[in-house]
Amino acid sequence: MSLAMRFGLDRLLSEPELRRPLAGRRVALLAHPASVSADLTHALDALAALPDMRLTAAFGPQHGLRGDKQDNMMESPDFLDPQLGIPVFSLYGEVRRPTAAMMDSFDVLLVDLQDLGCRIYTFITTLRYVLEEAARFGKTVIVLDRPNLAGRPVEGLTLLPGWESFVGAGPMPMRHGLTLGEMGHWFVKTLKLDIDYQVIAMQGWRPDAAPGYGWPLGERSWINPSPNAPNLSMARCYAGTVMLEGTTLSEGRGTTRPLELFGAPDIEPRKIMTQMRQLAPDWLHGCRLRECWFEPTFHKHAGKLCAGIQIHVEDGAYDHAAFKPWRIQALTFKALRLLQPDYPLWRDFPYEYEHDRLAIDLINGGEGLRLWVDDPESTPSDLETLARVDESVWREETETVLLYR
Repeated sequence: MSLAMRFGLDRLLSEPELRRPLAGRRVALLAHPASVSADLTHALDALAALPDMRLTAAFGPQHGLRGDKQDNMMESPDFLDPQLGIPVFSLYGEVRRPTAAMMDSFDVLLVDLQDLGCRIYTFITTLRYVLEEAARFGKTVIVLDRPNLAGRPVEGLTLLPGWESFVGAGPMPMRHGLTLGEMGHWFVKTLKLDIDYQVIAMQGWRPDAAPGYGWPLGERSWINPSPNAPNLSMARCYAGTVMLEGTTLSEGRGTTRPLELFGAPDIEPRKIMTQMRQLAPDWLHGCRLRECWFEPTFHKHAGKLCAGIQIHVEDGAYDHAAFKPWRIQALTFKALRLLQPDYPLWRDFPYEYEHDRLAIDLINGGEGLRLWVDDPESTPSDLETLARVDESVWREETETVLLYR
């Protein structure tokens, strides 16, 4: 990874010509805890320190502007920033979309959010909502671009019409392969938004370069973009392990490796892994699976010893192009269903404020994956056929919005 790599925020801070179009305009910032400069100054503080920047408001997405909420569905309030004296509006509190009054507080919205490269991650939905409202109110939106932590690979089934939600911003596969800036271009194009939308692109981003494959390992400090995103391994696994949120299996919340391992008190990991290798050995390439035991301190199965599996993606066995987290997790469900047909796998509970649809279907943007898992006659090649078509269509569709080649 080139040492010259710079994120959008760092370019805006160090290149006065990029700030010239903002002169005399009221500027707002949408950011979260990982929105920091190369020297670890939070974006809000770094921008406020610029003599030519007029900050009039800030916005926080899910989990807050500077970070305050651990679990999903925990709302954040609006408040007045004690240092800057400007309003900080929550887009994960009373509202998900900025209101007319909020839109009235600025002329230009800077968006500096670290995404995980996964459809379920709510920051891209928040981006969609602010773009739609900015188009309605004639505001400018500028994304300060950051790496896609999962890199360029694309994987998963496309979200189906009618399955849009706060964890499903549009018809894209689970692992989308775009940066936030590129995703904004895709929203503008597909939603036909009449908007002044711009991206301050990164310099030196090389998503195919080892060892980080999109993240500048050893060059930038890791800051959790959300409370349960503690490292790059989690980001790589997330497009698969996020599906565990729709099951009764623990996704490792309440442990120090959330969304890299999973399990429950009443499953047999060794048998599951054997079954997975028999069913679809090709889906297991690029990582190592290890039997493990853990006891969550909170969340599902809190205080109980769980038998589980950890997905390892940081040693010499890791192959970025070959690793298929979504297929691996789907295969885990399939293997468990074949071994224990009556296992109560699917979790029936409100998920992201949806009460009438199963969480696993909401997460997957349709019923396809669950139906495949539950059908004793279905095979991995059936799912492979469906996913491969969706993945191919998405790559073709997004070719025109790519900013880094």
